[in-house]
Amino acid sequence: MSAYPDARSALAAKTRLVPDFPSDGIMFQDLTPVLADGEAFRTIVTEMAEVCHTLDVDVVAGLDARGFLLGSAVALELGVGVLALRKAGKLPPPVIRQEYDLEYGTAALEIPSEGLDLHERRVLLVDDVLATGGTLVAARALLENAGARVVGVAVALEVQELEGAKRLGDLPLYVVSRGQ
Repeated sequence: MSAYPDARSALAAKTRLVPDFPSDGIMFQDLTPVLADGEAFRTIVTEMAEVCHTLDVDVVAGLDARGFLLGSAVALELGVGVLALRKAGKLPPPVIRQEYDLEYGTAALEIPSEGLDLHERRVLLVDDVLATGGTLVAARALLENAGARVVGVAVALEVQELEGAKRLGDLPLYVVSRGQ
């Protein structure tokens, strides 16, 4: 018998809330304890993959850093490749770069500009938390600039009050749990 009847209960039981991180007024939702619990992790990944299999994806793109973990596991379940969208400065040049604003500053995502053939490949974006949507919007722009077709987004948690889902436009969005 599972300790978690579904993915939402696994997230509710294990997500750690950290006030005022990384800056004042931000309630950081830390999924590290969720990912470290094998049963909770499996429950979330299985549910994400079951819902997203209808999107007919070629590759899953996980966002730096917890999106790497979720994305690679979802890709394995779907039987497709995985691509890591890295924070700026983590990859050797040449890279394709997309800058964006966060609720507490600015950042950039990068992928290699050589060695990937993303032309017309169908990509599922995977991340841990959808807050303002800035990172996912940047990820979509980055991949589309590289020739890919982003066909959907899957996240473990959504902070609804920040309305980040509105910024994703017409993309299908799968959210395991809508948090605080």
